[in-house]
Amino acid sequence: MNIPRSNTATYTLMALSAVAYLALGYATQRTEFTQLLLLFTFCFGAYLYLINHKLNLWYGMAAAILFRLLLLFAVPALSDDYFRFVWDGRLLAAGSNPYLYLPSQLLEPHIMQISGITQELYQHLNSQDYYSVYPPVAQAVGWLAIKLFPGNLVGNVVIIRLVLLLADAGNILLLRLLLRKMALPEKHVLLYALNPLVIIELIGNLHFEALMIFFLLLALLQLFYLRLLPAGLAFGLAVGVKLLPLLFLPLVLRRLGLQRFMIFGTIMLATVVAVFYPLVSTEVLRHILKSVNLYFQKFEFNASLYYVLRWLGFRLAGFNLIMVIGPLLSAVTLGAVLSMAAVKRLGSTRRLMGYMAAALAVYLFLATTVHPWYITTLLALTVVSHFRFAVVWSGLAILSYAAYQTPAYQENLLLVAIEYSIVFVWLLIELYLYRQRRHANLTD
Repeated sequence: MNIPRSNTATYTLMALSAVAYLALGYATQRTEFTQLLLLFTFCFGAYLYLINHKLNLWYGMAAAILFRLLLLFAVPALSDDYFRFVWDGRLLAAGSNPYLYLPSQLLEPHIMQISGITQELYQHLNSQDYYSVYPPVAQAVGWLAIKLFPGNLVGNVVIIRLVLLLADAGNILLLRLLLRKMALPEKHVLLYALNPLVIIELIGNLHFEALMIFFLLLALLQLFYLRLLPAGLAFGLAVGVKLLPLLFLPLVLRRLGLQRFMIFGTIMLATVVAVFYPLVSTEVLRHILKSVNLYFQKFEFNASLYYVLRWLGFRLAGFNLIMVIGPLLSAVTLGAVLSMAAVKRLGSTRRLMGYMAAALAVYLFLATTVHPWYITTLLALTVVSHFRFAVVWSGLAILSYAAYQTPAYQENLLLVAIEYSIVFVWLLIELYLYRQRRHANLTD
């Protein structure tokens, strides 16, 4: 490999980005919004420079892995979700089903005493009165962390992060391979690999989207070769991490056709049953469904269209209509995905990924809750397309952290409006340019 001439600006930005990631990982609380915004903005600006200049692909990928490794021993300060991973992992390690009890129930005197389930850990949970919704593959990672470092929270964090880091390194390699197979520039992998939101949220804040994306991309690579058995297995494991991939099944059906989909679907279903079976019972299913219903009918954060409808609901009814609006928007999302699947058969994996990205975008635009890390899956799917609105969104989503500046959680709706206004305008421009390109190609 020819070593390119030194580019002072490029390598200076890489070095300064490394310092900024260290500061974000080890010296920034989510209440410190100004510091968070400044550091993230610098990282994102450096990212935009690097992906738009002549950067050796291997150097860029090496930098991406290095930035992730810098966060290896950081205890997440921007998200407290990891406490629930540890809580559930301790239950599993003690032989107890994490789906059976509310955390608040386990601290009652008449309930069995479980090692590691303490008042101190309980106080850190953001879901004390909700049943766990993390599927079994994610639960297994928490169990592994507890088994290797029982009672050591930092050790638990490091093990979970190592799993997610390995998965995300796999994501980079899989995206590069998909780009190569689709005859697209391999350098586009850096859109995902060097993205600050991906690095901070998936690795720094320990979100399992990294592992879900890995299995989803692996399934897509297998579908590229029409290897139905490994594709079904990988897709089933993706569902075992997060339920989100179920949204894409109608599109996969259109890609494969009924006969092939039956083979793929059988393997996928068998995989899902296999990973859920050890922990599932009728009671557990009730608990999971209850938590999923609560997600669509109670939780709200950084939403777009929902906030407009919520405002109208207050004007018309005088109170929050989320219990009606949330399920209604979910039904609209399902209808939109089924409509997409009604188009002519998706003839390539690239086209399938494009429709999956469109379905996910609709889901996010209509959702009542859009945490920043949700956008990372959209970013991964759009790497093989001409659309870059997910890149823009990944830079703006950090504005949602303004809600955590004070203990009294309160969103800044002006910042939310700015975020979505820019994203929607950018997407509309890209859709217009896409239609222009298609029209030009058809008339040539």
